Amino acid sequence: MHRSDDFLWSQGKEMPKLDEYLQITEAAEMLGVCRNTLRNWGHSGRIEEHRHPINNYRLYKRADLEQLLRETEKSVKAKRKPR
Repeated sequence: MHRSDDFLWSQGKEMPKLDEYLQITEAAEMLGVCRNTLRNWGHSGRIEEHRHPINNYRLYKRADLEQLLRETEKSVKAKRKPR
């Protein structure tokens, strides 16, 4: 889990736009998985988690989720056998 953004936020440094991030429920819906799956992926390092600077909720960058979807789509297409 990457925490440098969290440290900068807590030090009063420039905070990123929070509209670029999704909360766990929104991220899970976007990926079609349950929230616990996202928590496990964050814990294992498969996806980068961030924390809201005030309430400490998990946040996921929209761009990271879109990248994961693209990688998954490529993997599925590569595994399909041509007819």
